[in-house]
Amino acid sequence: MQNTIDTHSPRTARDWVKVLATYRDPSLGRSIFELAVTLVPFLALWAAAWWALSVSYFLALGLSVVNAGFLLRLFIIQHDCGHGAFFRSKQAGDWLGRCLGVLTLTPYDVWQRSHSIHHGGAGNLSRRGLGDIHTMTLAEYRAESWVGRLMYRLYRSPVVLFGLGPFYIFFVQNRIPFGLMNGRRYWISAMLTNVFIFLALGVMWWFGGWAPLLLIFLPSTLIAATVGIWLFYVQHQFETTHWDQDEDWQLHESALEGSSHYVLPRALQWMSGNIGIHHVHHLYSRIPFYRLTEVLRDHKVLEESNRMTLRESFANARLHLWDENSKRLLSFRQARAMLS
Repeated sequence: MQNTIDTHSPRTARDWVKVLATYRDPSLGRSIFELAVTLVPFLALWAAAWWALSVSYFLALGLSVVNAGFLLRLFIIQHDCGHGAFFRSKQAGDWLGRCLGVLTLTPYDVWQRSHSIHHGGAGNLSRRGLGDIHTMTLAEYRAESWVGRLMYRLYRSPVVLFGLGPFYIFFVQNRIPFGLMNGRRYWISAMLTNVFIFLALGVMWWFGGWAPLLLIFLPSTLIAATVGIWLFYVQHQFETTHWDQDEDWQLHESALEGSSHYVLPRALQWMSGNIGIHHVHHLYSRIPFYRLTEVLRDHKVLEESNRMTLRESFANARLHLWDENSKRLLSFRQARAMLS
């Protein structure tokens, strides 16, 4: 039965939570299907790329580039497991997430906790730090020394965010439970994930030498990581996003107003597991990724909310400072004009 609402009636973000709760139940058959149509091609492309090493290194590299899309989609499935959205059984979801964490180089329990912190404090200026992309306010930037401003500008540069950043996060930072160093559970998660990753890499090297590592594993992982970081970035970094100090911050309003609806071409939307429908996801994270399109189909208000096209997203990547007065994300050029 199709859910419907009166789209002309005013509705608060909290009201939307009650509506979206009707979409939360996953289908076991659909979840298994989505896992199969992602994992099977991923493994098949890995095998094809390995075979292609004996024919052409360029062919192997090309196949690994394509396979980055399926690796990204596996991360989205792991992401849904972390929210308890992929299976009704929490235990089944957690163990699938841990297994996928070896492929995505992401210790599941560590990521689940840091991502939960992100969801619980997104848009809260008093709770920045873990699980998000650091964003300074205009006032903070003004108060910084020239060294502090330079360091922030370097951090927010495309070379760091989308070049060095993905490599650092997935190959270095994820090897220890960064931000959760006092938790025994998180150390176990990180270390066991590392053990299985290094065992898999060792088997690749033993049977294939350096070629499968350099031409299959490394490019597919780095491309998937870079696209993933980009998606995470643009989903909260746009001109009219939502930030407030703790005393004014509201969870549901921040989720709805501070997350974008990233409108992607159909193929990219499929590969990214509908994660561009991020405003709905943040408002009700228990909805399986394959049901997010149902929400937009049934509720045109949400379909039109916070829309960002692929072209517009590149322009938003130039915005780096939150102005608490105008409630806008500004570029460094705009900030310089206001500070002069």
